[in-house]
Amino acid sequence: MTHYDDLETRSADAREAALARALPRQIAHAKAQAPHYARLLADVDPAAVPLAALPVTRKSALIAQQAEDPPFGGVVATPFAALARVFVSPGPLAEPEAATADYWRYGRALHATGLRAGALLHNCFSYHFTPAGSMLEGGARALGCPVFPAGIGNTEMQVRAAAQLRPRCYSGTPDFLKTILEKADELGLNLSSLRLGHVTGGAYLPSLRGWYADRGLTVLQSYGTADLGLVAYESEAREGMILDEGVILEIVRPGTGDPLPDGEVGEVVVTTLNPHHPLIRFATGDLSAIMPGPSPCGRTNRRIRGWMGRADQAAKVRGMFVRPEQVAEVLRAVTAVAKARLVVSLDGDRDVMLLRAEAATADEALLAQLGVALQSATKLRGLVELVPPGTLPNDGKIIDDTRPAPA
Repeated sequence: MTHYDDLETRSADAREAALARALPRQIAHAKAQAPHYARLLADVDPAAVPLAALPVTRKSALIAQQAEDPPFGGVVATPFAALARVFVSPGPLAEPEAATADYWRYGRALHATGLRAGALLHNCFSYHFTPAGSMLEGGARALGCPVFPAGIGNTEMQVRAAAQLRPRCYSGTPDFLKTILEKADELGLNLSSLRLGHVTGGAYLPSLRGWYADRGLTVLQSYGTADLGLVAYESEAREGMILDEGVILEIVRPGTGDPLPDGEVGEVVVTTLNPHHPLIRFATGDLSAIMPGPSPCGRTNRRIRGWMGRADQAAKVRGMFVRPEQVAEVLRAVTAVAKARLVVSLDGDRDVMLLRAEAATADEALLAQLGVALQSATKLRGLVELVPPGTLPNDGKIIDDTRPAPA
């Protein structure tokens, strides 16, 4: 079967209609079952509110909530006793796993990689504290595939186990598969059974992709988080990452919840349709952009360009932190400017801030207005420069700290 299910090839109109029905149900469910959302959305009518009008939940805020209201900060809608596993990722941040098949929805991504029933998955993700190992194992089991829970490290043991068990597919970080294959070459062991790889959790560089291709391997990647599960995945077309059918993804201006047009780089904000952990407008802190059109592989969901950096671009200037939210505050105060970037540099040993703002014409009054708004938002004085529309790069960067890194 070319595609995992019929959801992958439905029309854009059918998908939009289905999500339009599912979203109000999810908001109502979260309000009714998760104490945090009962408070946060107390005045929200699930049937009437647009998604972009709902507040964004940030990981930093969720960490603080969990510290005050353990273990999950009131965002889980399933009784604790009904959960199958509980994980703790760096933060610390607790994540639930309910006792449902393919809870993290990775079966879809592994299917797109080429894994099929009966093939063994050699799973080199961690099986302790964080859910990565469980994520990929659940996906493989949904496809009818046995799993060798190899975990991380122990390169020689990994190679000897793979030579004996003859797995079809590897899952793990992008670079560890290369380490395993090189060790097998060194030891003279046959790993020719490994023809597929599914990688995530690190940078999948073009040079590494080429190295695998030269050995005849199909190694594709996905994008997911321990909070959300699968968000997007690569297919054999290798043109961007296709959104999972169980999420609603927005690209917003960093530091805000304001959606950006398709093609603009901004922060990835995800609403999951998971009934057990109903995260609504969860800000990942990652940058990406929506790509035009569907994938050539026939899957019709929208695509993102993959991971393009981090959105949390705070910089310490003259002893005070400056954040993207403050630049967004400047733009809200000065509506004649739609896009700006704060450049932080050094003049001798003094920090300097320059706000570069796109404007159709040079206007002294606008310069002055921006200067006042910048000082009001940051409590720091800064310079302002007006530049023509389209001058600033489309890379999602709101604060550009050009100062040399400390020695």
